[in-house]
Amino acid sequence: MKKILVVATSNPGKLLEIQDYLTDLDLELQLKPDELEIEETGETFSENACLKASQVAAAMGQWAIADDSGLEVEALEGAPGIYSARYGHSDRNRIERLLFELGNELNREARFVCAIAIARPDGSIALQTEGICPGEILHSPRGNNGFGYDPVFYVPEQQMTFAEMTPELKKSVSHRGKAFQVLLPKLQKLDFGF
Repeated sequence: MKKILVVATSNPGKLLEIQDYLTDLDLELQLKPDELEIEETGETFSENACLKASQVAAAMGQWAIADDSGLEVEALEGAPGIYSARYGHSDRNRIERLLFELGNELNREARFVCAIAIARPDGSIALQTEGICPGEILHSPRGNNGFGYDPVFYVPEQQMTFAEMTPELKKSVSHRGKAFQVLLPKLQKLDFGF
């Protein structure tokens, strides 16, 4: 019998993305119900991931997984950070705001961060991990793949933006990919109590 893991999101795209990392595990992923709203009041990605996983798990009496991720730009003192998704009303608008705020700043260093948490049915946190992908912000977008800040996030070691990478390459070098690489061996040892 497959173990159920509730993904603390109402976004089917996010469920598919997480499922892509967990294909080798005997888990059935389910979306949280739309009416179950979790307010992200944490001050870090890790706090928000734990908050979402814990509250969804406790409310549903099931194991739950949540992630929280975003972009931190050094010259903007870590902004947009936990507000990455709310930095504008569209991907294009968020990129325009980011480039405007950076202006001609020479320090373009940035990093994508992804925190993942898994909570037991009682809401206690069983596992948490974080992945970081360092890079820099370009002056103008490049590439047509991905979403969000991908066209302006350049990874020097790959010599391309996230938006120029194939999905397979992005999956292996991204912050989310790195977080799951750390999480998977721990997740395989986790006793789901079945």
